Amino acid sequence: MAIELSLENWTRIEQHGAEAYPNECCGMLLGQEKDGRKIIVDILPLKNARDDSPRNRFLILPEDFIRGDQEAKSRGLDILGFYHSHPDHFAQPSEYDRQHAWPWYTYLILGVNGGVPGALTGWLLSQDGGQFLQEELRVSDKGSASAGRP
Repeated sequence: MAIELSLENWTRIEQHGAEAYPNECCGMLLGQEKDGRKIIVDILPLKNARDDSPRNRFLILPEDFIRGDQEAKSRGLDILGFYHSHPDHFAQPSEYDRQHAWPWYTYLILGVNGGVPGALTGWLLSQDGGQFLQEELRVSDKGSASAGRP
């Protein structure tokens, strides 16, 4: 399934990752599924509630998840997935990410090296939960991109 987001939302994810560095940032992807595509209309940046290891883990509190769901529904949108950053690491899911992910949701991962945003990649957990599959990531107002800033 292809993921589409605007250049503005791509940039907002990059900014969030840079601001949170050296810790992981996290947030929700709000939008609609249409014709085999997940169209991200907006992002909802959230506070990484992880206080024991925020540099390599993130936590979204249940109340933030509920708030995000209410925000999405009030706008006729759905939670399509989540994003987070990997400080000083590749934009690929870790084993920890796999163990804590849910099938169907998209997971965008932003590599941030030395505080500078790098590649943004999209992932989908297989139905059996055994592996992540890379999703095609497209910028809706500038054509297509699959890794790195368009």
